[in-house]
Amino acid sequence: MFGTTLYAPGDVRYEELPEPAILKPTDAIIKLSATCVCGSDLWPYRGANTVTAPMHMGHEYCGVVLEVGGAVKTVKPGQFVVGSFVISDNTCPHCTHGFQSSCEQREFMTGAQAQYARVPLADGTLVATDEMPADDLIPSLLAASDVLGTGWYAADAARVQPGSTVVVVGDGAVGLMGVLAAKQMGAGRIIAMSRHKTRQDLALEYGATDIVAERGEAGIARIKQLTNRIGADSVLECVGTQESMQQALQVARPGSMVGYVGVPHGVTFDGQNLFFTQVGMLGGPAPVRRFLPHLMELVLTRKINPGKVFDLELPLAEVAEGYRAMDERRAIKTLLRV
Repeated sequence: MFGTTLYAPGDVRYEELPEPAILKPTDAIIKLSATCVCGSDLWPYRGANTVTAPMHMGHEYCGVVLEVGGAVKTVKPGQFVVGSFVISDNTCPHCTHGFQSSCEQREFMTGAQAQYARVPLADGTLVATDEMPADDLIPSLLAASDVLGTGWYAADAARVQPGSTVVVVGDGAVGLMGVLAAKQMGAGRIIAMSRHKTRQDLALEYGATDIVAERGEAGIARIKQLTNRIGADSVLECVGTQESMQQALQVARPGSMVGYVGVPHGVTFDGQNLFFTQVGMLGGPAPVRRFLPHLMELVLTRKINPGKVFDLELPLAEVAEGYRAMDERRAIKTLLRV
């Protein structure tokens, strides 16, 4: 088969790789229908994460089950499935409390930018559709594997409530999914922070009521102005830098929550400042499996269209161009057809 390997920063290759095989009775092998490039893939691509050995890339996936191990009970060959980017058994204490991304058997999916993939702990990780979905729904179902589930978790962690005021920090794919999630949860006002016209337009389509193009202190001042100096009830931090985190904390009102899902790079906190903000925080890797059945139902009934976040579609063989386009901000998110 062919798949994607990152050899060094900027060096992504589409190359022949060994086909995956069942290694444990809890495994499944799937034929990918589509995969994509994630914003977090850009960290090693840009050299922000050290690359010490060739990396098989890709953790967002959907497709058709080809083979299952002897212990797998909930999915079977021929079914269309979507899986979380975090592998989980969905039965341990952390899973039953809704934090499958902290499963006692947790693994992180790899190697999904390929024609075929092995999915460990298939029963706890994969969710099957009742029938083969329409082709135009594939992008939205793929989004549920990570980016939609992560944006949804940001809104859930920030405790978005009907009628509340929400600020979304970050206009990448996750931030845009956070806007969509906040709208679905009934937020009355959604302020999206974005400086890019195409992303602003999609944020507005997904439910944003206000766009703030300023950043840093100017952005904080603008949001305080829009909220009568009070700040937001919920803030979704979807970037993971020091500037974005400080911005999130400073636009949140006392007693509010910040849901942070941007993988932190260089983020530090001043304990005394944090103490006096009186702002709650919850985040980390999204427990996508908790939300997956609901999100898939919203997609399958065409109540949401998260697939619009893929503004560049390429064949898997052109994966290197997909990385370049996202790195150069020519694309929000690249869909790879297999």
